[in-house]
Amino acid sequence: MAVIRSALQEIAGFATSSSLADQALPGFEELAMPLFDSLYNFALWMVRNSNDAEDLVQETYLKALRGFATFQPATNFRAWIFQILRNTFLSSRAKLDRRMTVAMESDDGTELAVDTETPEMILMNRSNYQLIQRAIEDLPLHYREALLLCEVEQMSYQEISKVLAIPIGTVMSRLARARKALRGSLNRTSDASPSAERRQTAGINE
Repeated sequence: MAVIRSALQEIAGFATSSSLADQALPGFEELAMPLFDSLYNFALWMVRNSNDAEDLVQETYLKALRGFATFQPATNFRAWIFQILRNTFLSSRAKLDRRMTVAMESDDGTELAVDTETPEMILMNRSNYQLIQRAIEDLPLHYREALLLCEVEQMSYQEISKVLAIPIGTVMSRLARARKALRGSLNRTSDASPSAERRQTAGINE
């Protein structure tokens, strides 16, 4: 953390003895540093590369520190800095497919996020971790980020709405569609597994 603090001081221009700098950086650290692991994990899911994830998080912290004076203390800092990370990611992807960055016409909130058998429950089963990981990575970006913010970061619909800059109804719709797509992917993988083939063969032999 000391290394990060030193880098932030130098790059953001806080490496001075002014009282303003002395007050701003500690206040920022108190709010931002506990979120480091969560930001990195979310960045890693987004960019799928550890080096790129580290760069994205570093740039996010620098932007957040430089803009910390604009943050309103009574508001949600976690949602604020996650929004910076996401915007930084999107701005760094100049050739990102437009369909991944804008609300889909089908995201009209017609489906609710409530589900009695949600696929994220399977995350509790370690044996399925790799299957889950691949299935989540295959989701379109706008579904993947909503699902991760909800199920991994445990954000409320309101927080997700702020991070993604979309209405709460759209958040719920994306979560419902993400879970449906994830379940379908897992079911297809399960049906194609060797154990499934053995069961089918056994059924034929009977």
